[in-house]
Amino acid sequence: MITLSWLLLIALAGGVVALVDGVLRLRGKGGTVLGVIEIIVAALFLLSLFVPGIPFGALVLGVATLIVLIIALIVGRRRGFALPIVGLVLILLWIVLVNRWLIIPGIS
Repeated sequence: MITLSWLLLIALAGGVVALVDGVLRLRGKGGTVLGVIEIIVAALFLLSLFVPGIPFGALVLGVATLIVLIIALIVGRRRGFALPIVGLVLILLWIVLVNRWLIIPGIS
């Protein structure tokens, strides 16, 4: 049974944004390798939230997704770089809240 919480919703939103950004990166010209890596890492991150048997934990895959989003932002395309920024902020917020580096009552 899955408990619906704010942390889960933040992680889901960040993972879905990263997945959508990877798909859009594949549809555009160039960046196919980065798009494939982004799709794989984001899909594994989303799966790790629900399936306990994923080899790497959700935190490691969250950090990997964060690194891929940073690379996507740096390499980037000229139009529409808002998705990597939104995904970056959501995944970073999730990492900070999961590690209890910042405690917000009702969320953490």
